[in-house]
Amino acid sequence: MSPAQVPFPLVQRVDHLLARSAGKRVLHLGCTNAPYTAQSLADGSLLHLRLRDVAGELHGVDIDRPGLDALASRGVTHLHAGDVGDIAPELIAAGPFDVVIAGEIVEHLTNPGTFLRHVQKVMSPQTRLLVSTVNAYCGFRLAQYFVRGRGGHAEPVHPDHVAYYSQATLARLLTAEGFVVTDQWFYDLGAEHRPYTRWAVRGINAVLTRLAPQLADGLIAECRTADPPGGSLTTAVP
Repeated sequence: MSPAQVPFPLVQRVDHLLARSAGKRVLHLGCTNAPYTAQSLADGSLLHLRLRDVAGELHGVDIDRPGLDALASRGVTHLHAGDVGDIAPELIAAGPFDVVIAGEIVEHLTNPGTFLRHVQKVMSPQTRLLVSTVNAYCGFRLAQYFVRGRGGHAEPVHPDHVAYYSQATLARLLTAEGFVVTDQWFYDLGAEHRPYTRWAVRGINAVLTRLAPQLADGLIAECRTADPPGGSLTTAVP
C-alpha cells in the first residue's frame, strides 16, 4: 500500500489531544463547554481540566464568563474572556505557544477563515495548531438520519452548527488560510459521550468504524504556519 493509500488512524480525541499537549505551553480556544460546563465539571470530562494535568503551562479563552468563573473557582489560572475569533492583545503578548487547540469550533463559525488568520498571531513556525471537528460522513449520524430523519425534518445536528467538514474540506480550508497540514486523524465516539449515547448508536458506531475509520465521529488536523517568502508569519487580518 502506497503512503497516499494508508488510512488515517482512528484515535480517541481527548487522549490524543492530551498526548500532543504534554509538557507544552498550550492555548486552549473555547476552554469551557457552554452550555454544558457545569455537567462536564461534575462528571470530570471537561477537557480544560484534563489539559491542566499534563500541559507545562495552559491558557484558556472563551466568551462564556460564567464558565470561566466556574473554572477559576477550581483554581484554574491564565483564563481570558473573549471571542476566539478575535485574539486579544494579552494573548498575543503571552504567545507564541507550543500548541494551540481549536476543538469543535470551526463548525460553529460563519467566517472560519478570519478565525484561522487571527490564530496565526499566537503561533511561531514551531507551533502546532490542532483543529478537531465533527465528521461530515459520521456513520452513526447518517444511520440516525436514515431511520429517524422524517424526510429531512429531524436532522441529528447541534443547533449551533453552521457547517460540516470532511477530511478533504478541512485540509483545504487550512491550506487556503496559509497553513501546512502535517497530519490528520479520525476520532472515535469518546468516553465522555458514551454514557449519554443510546446503546444502538454505540453498536452501529462500533461496527462502522471497524469497517471504515472514515465513518468515525470526528476528525483532527494538525498543522503549522506556512513559510512565506521573506515575510512575516503573521497574516494581516482586515
